Formats: sequence, C-alpha cells, structure tokens
Amino acid sequence: MGRIVVRGGTVVSPSGRWRADVLIDDERIVAVTAPDAAVLPAAGEVAEVDATGCYVIPGGVDVHTHMQLPMGDLTSSDTFASGTAAAAWGGVTTIVDFASQQVGERVLDGLEARHAEAEGQCVIDYAFHQTIGGVDDDSLAAIPTLIEREGISSIKLFMAYPGTYYSDDGQILRAMQVAGEAGMLTMMHAENGIAIDVLRAQAMAAGDTDAVHHGLTRPPELEAEATHRAVQLAKVAGNVPLYIVHLSASQALEEVARARHAGRNVLAETCPQYLYLSLEDHLARPGVEGAAYICSTPLRSRHDHHQKDLWAGLRRDDLAVVATDHCPFCLVDGKDRISEGFTAVPNGIGGVEHRMELIYQGVVTGEITLERWVETCCTTPARVFGMHPRKGEIVPGADADIVVFDPRRTTTLGRAGKHHMAMDHSPWEGITVDGAIDTVISRGEVIVDANGLHGRPGRGRFLRRDRPAVLR
Repeated sequence: MGRIVVRGGTVVSPSGRWRADVLIDDERIVAVTAPDAAVLPAAGEVAEVDATGCYVIPGGVDVHTHMQLPMGDLTSSDTFASGTAAAAWGGVTTIVDFASQQVGERVLDGLEARHAEAEGQCVIDYAFHQTIGGVDDDSLAAIPTLIEREGISSIKLFMAYPGTYYSDDGQILRAMQVAGEAGMLTMMHAENGIAIDVLRAQAMAAGDTDAVHHGLTRPPELEAEATHRAVQLAKVAGNVPLYIVHLSASQALEEVARARHAGRNVLAETCPQYLYLSLEDHLARPGVEGAAYICSTPLRSRHDHHQKDLWAGLRRDDLAVVATDHCPFCLVDGKDRISEGFTAVPNGIGGVEHRMELIYQGVVTGEITLERWVETCCTTPARVFGMHPRKGEIVPGADADIVVFDPRRTTTLGRAGKHHMAMDHSPWEGITVDGAIDTVISRGEVIVDANGLHGRPGRGRFLRRDRPAVLR
C-alpha cells in the first residue's frame, strides 16, 4: 500500500473544518497538516489523491446492517461480499452486523457460525453485535465472555417478534444487569410486540392485507410505550447504557429526549428511510410496490411531523447516530409474498450504499451542519461502539479510512443510476442528490475511485471492539 497524500481538500471533523492535506503511511494516518507543509513528500514522490474542491471525511461507519440474514425460509439478498462492496461504493468503510441466538440455541455457537459466514468475504472492515433472542441462564453466562474474549461489546434485545426474538420485561432486566456489569451496551428493538401481534391478526381477519396495514398495525404509540419501558428498565438495572435502534416516531423520540435530559445513559439512532420516506407515499402503494417498503419499525405518516422531529433530534443530539438497518429482500421471491398478506412479507429495506449521500442532503437543506453529518455517520457510531479513535475520525494514528466527497457533483440513486446492492429494485429509485462519492480509502488502500471498485472480498478484517464510550 505504501504512502499516499490526500491533497487539496477540506478535512471535516465533528469540531470543525479546515484546509489540510492528509499523509497516509501503509494502513494508518500519520499526519494531518497545513496544505503543502514541509512534512509532506513533494509532489510526484508518492501516490496522490487530488481532493481539490472536495470534503475529506472519515470513512462511514454503519453500525446496523443485516447481511445474509435468515428470515423464515428466506435470506436477505446481500451477502457479506455483495453488501460490503455496496457499502464501499457508498463511502462506508466499517459495518457492524449481528450474530444471532434464539430460544434453545447457544450464544457462542451462533457467533461461531456468523464468523464462518463472513470470514474471507468482506470488502471492508466489519464487527458484530450479539443478538440474544433466548434469555436464560446459559445465554446470560455467555454475555461477559463476548467482551472478555470475543471483542463484542454490545448485545441486542427485542421487545417485538414473540416466538423468535422476543424477551419479556424480566428477561430484559436480567440481560441488562449482566451486560451493564460487564461494561457492555444494550441495544433495543423497542416496539410492543404483544400488542402489535393482536393488531396484525385483527387486520388480517378483517381482510386488511395490503402493505399499508403493516404500518397501521405498528402505531407510533406502541413504539413510544416500548421505548419508555426500555428506558425505565435500564434505570432499574443501574442506569446501564441503552441504545434504541431504528427510531422512527416522534413519540418515541420524546421518550429518549426526556431520558437524556434527566441524565440517563440513553442514546438512539434513526435511519434514512424515516427521514425521507412515508406511509402514504411509499408503503401505501399497491401490491408489491408498497411491500418493497415494509420494514420495522415502519415508515410513518407524513402528516404527523415525524420527519421534522427526527431532523430536530439529530440537531439536538437526542438522536446520536444515523445507521441503515440494511436488510434487503428482492421483489421476486421476497416482497411479492404480499399476495399472501402483509404478514407474509419479509421486513427490510436496502440502504447501506446511500446513507452518506442521503444524510448529506440535510446539510444542503440546512437541517444539520457539515460537522454534524460527519459526527452522526462516522465519529459517534465509532465512539459509541468501541472503535474510536481507530475508526471515525481523521487523526494521526487512526486507520486510514477516508472518503473524498465532491459537493459539486450530483448522484442519481437506483438501478438507473448508482446501484450496487443485490436487489432487483431500489427504494431510492430515481432520486437525484447533491454530492458524490469520489474516492474511498480503506486502511490505506484505494478501494473505490473513478475507475471503479478495487477492493476485493476478503480484504476486510474483523474488528475486536472495546467497551463503548456512551456517556454524552
């Protein structure tokens, strides 16, 4: 890999922006200096990336993806190879995916199986969270081992999906206590799954089977109720750190904001789909067109100011992170199961390729600052999940994960434009955004540039993560 100078750009961090050149030696950043400083090699002595007129930002860190995730008799359509390649095209240099355990299974067996699936396949660096779907004495005993021996510093619990991943309040409390004692972060899918299953059954019995009823049977109130309950359980467990995933509703955001303002150790993420897509405009489309937008938590009504409130939450830091919950399924032999009703459709939307571009639109429209874009998509996710300062910031000693982003260009998303995810459709089809990914560097290697994708499956490394830094 050798030495590279990224020259002529504007480096952006959460604390500001400045004209600077970046010197890379092998896999690490060794200097961030004033343009053409004496410490830099002379032009022509080393490889150079011309960043004139561009922003030089840390490689994106997407801490919520689901590559080749089994869901019933289906599997999400992006493999670790195809999904991490699409991520690279989108300026993402690190993902955190999930190892899974359900009732009757052993935690470390599921982790071993997940390692086998990902090993030798990833184009970019990757890590795992551990889903605990069967909370019992055996799985609780395994939790400290995750951080002590496996480099996994976060678990995920579910208040939804009875019969597969659901945990009751007592199980959640016990898992939070054990994770907190080990210095780990508890992630939570916060929806009242018991009540939702009643509403789903009632809708199907009444013949309300279209995709829009997926959203109508998962109302904002049940996301807010579960979020409130998760916050209270985390408090009772000893004010242990809690991270709410894929927050979509204003009412749930209010619960997070209230907890944070009271000094609780609570953080939350949202996703691009909740900032841009809606129940009426997308989920309510007929047939498979609407089914393409089935995900959980669901898209919310554009009439209820959810999107406005989520952007405000990002500005105020009540929402700390933007991730994707990338979990794509094709229309054919996937979303087309809408013919059997919305309950038969696999949940998930693809987005790992477009998060950086889509959230940059918030900079263009004045919703967030350039610095906040970098903070929510790069630095904070790395810090919260135990990867900073190795990842998430352009500083000496960090991994040389760098994106050159050109604000002067535009990008058209979807199969008619930029589309590398393993999907036969795009939820972002035809949308043209300001800005473009110009060059992507991962650990000192140019893996994307104007000539295409150069990174190959197997070059990505598994990241053993430290305990999270979550107090904010």
